Amino acid sequence: MRDLVGSHDILLVTLDTLRYDVAAELAAAGRLAGLLPHGRGWERRHSPGSFTYASHTAMFAGFLPTPVTPGPHPRLFAAEFAGSESTAGGTWVFDAPDLPTGLARAGYHTICVGGVGFFNKLTPIGSVLPGLFAESHWAPEFGVTDPRSLEHQIDRAAEALRGRREPVFLFVNVSAIHQPNHFYLPGATTDSRRSHAAALEYVDRHIGRLYALMRRPCLVIVCSDHGTAYGEDGHVGHRIGHEVVWTVPYTEFILERHEAV
Repeated sequence: MRDLVGSHDILLVTLDTLRYDVAAELAAAGRLAGLLPHGRGWERRHSPGSFTYASHTAMFAGFLPTPVTPGPHPRLFAAEFAGSESTAGGTWVFDAPDLPTGLARAGYHTICVGGVGFFNKLTPIGSVLPGLFAESHWAPEFGVTDPRSLEHQIDRAAEALRGRREPVFLFVNVSAIHQPNHFYLPGATTDSRRSHAAALEYVDRHIGRLYALMRRPCLVIVCSDHGTAYGEDGHVGHRIGHEVVWTVPYTEFILERHEAV
């Protein structure tokens, strides 16, 4: 990571509420060619939090989802912190309270395109995470109730990137997979694991347009912030310590300037 900061754009996409098992099943069936171009796959990881606010607060401090195998695991980036066992030789270390601020000090323009309510800037708590960025965007059509939310988010990202010459850190919180998602499954009236999968396939159909917006060599990180339960052991939703909530998909790759997605 130390060799990439400054020369590469950085795109961080969080697929809000996406479960690992659903993501892995669709990938194995070859149904995620948009999200995982050129045969890339998901890595099984553990989320740093069981709901959006906690998980993103951790990620913006440098704590991305952790590999499930025994660690310590070197991190891509980390805040200055004495005694950190996951800060290694290749880690990009920033002297700032959060990653967007650290990248801004390194010459990046930082952009947030929010999705779920913790990014809507309509309340004090909904302003904390987007407030870390130099530029932040949210509109009702980016939220969980609009069946075309990702398309609207990508349109806004395109506007924000237009004419930018400096390196860019673009963060997009994809709300489409979060409940309610039944409208992605024809005939469904309630949310389920199947509609969760259908929402992910909607995201897959459109995410390539987001990748194509990045103008220079770009590090792409795509992950879930946490999963969610659909009746497992009687649980529905998240903010609980259940395996389907803590286990999330993760992938990272470099898009070269000439690479077609």
